[in-house]
Amino acid sequence: MTYSIVARDAGTGQMGVAVQSHWFSVGSIVPWAKSGVGAVATQAFAEASYGPLGLELMAGGLPVSAALAALLAADESAPRRQVAMVDASGATAVHTGSMSIREAGHVQGDQFSVQANMMLRPTVPDAMAAAFSASTGDLTSRLLDALDAAESEGGDIRGRQSAALLVVAGSPTGRPYVDRIFDVRVDDSPDPLGELRRLVAVKRAYDRMNRGDDLLAADDAEGAAAEYAGAQQSVPGNVEFSFWRGVMLAGEGKVDEARDFLRVALQSPAGHWDELLRRLPEVGLLPDDRSLIESLLSP
Repeated sequence: MTYSIVARDAGTGQMGVAVQSHWFSVGSIVPWAKSGVGAVATQAFAEASYGPLGLELMAGGLPVSAALAALLAADESAPRRQVAMVDASGATAVHTGSMSIREAGHVQGDQFSVQANMMLRPTVPDAMAAAFSASTGDLTSRLLDALDAAESEGGDIRGRQSAALLVVAGSPTGRPYVDRIFDVRVDDSPDPLGELRRLVAVKRAYDRMNRGDDLLAADDAEGAAAEYAGAQQSVPGNVEFSFWRGVMLAGEGKVDEARDFLRVALQSPAGHWDELLRRLPEVGLLPDDRSLIESLLSP
């Protein structure tokens, strides 16, 4: 009922899981990953505990193959399960139970494993493996390419409904929220893979906005402006991006240029951006200058 990929990027050490299924909220069940430890995909009459338990066993030093074997040995329903794991060294282990609904199978490659069950055709895992191996770009892009290849090969025999992508850093920082690079889910959609790609693009744009904020805090206005501009180019209709880019320009005294960006938000039918702008001097995000605020608010 699901196809997925677990993989590690040899260059960055990032690890991740990407999955699509004709089942609601597949992202809350199948993908698990922890920075510096590994990634797990648990599917086909999925037992969600394989995720956290598999990560715990790998974190304790058990080789990935032994960790998976231990989980299967304790599970009387193992013949119905499909589980794949990759560890921080890139070693993989995978199990497709003998009672998985056909077409079911898996393919292991260099630091990745692809697996599928209840597919229209048996060629889905091979197509995923070929696409991932041939793809360029970062791990996230390669994972998405593998999902698209599965769908192009026929995908789930029932159709499509939900998808998810989870990518973590290779080395832990001690801050899990920083180590989680992507955690994007589409719970219910007629085009989950298209929506997943859209959300990944939005996440990349927000990452650029955050880098811009950091650069601005470090008094690198030029670097911040470049990041803000890049974010806007990626998601040109984002009102939030226009607003905060206008605020940054206003703070630098570039009032006419700022007004052009702020107008996008001020003319939006949603939200109360004019009132938000008036509140920013209170917290030092704009000069405490009433005439400046009124000028920015003027048509």
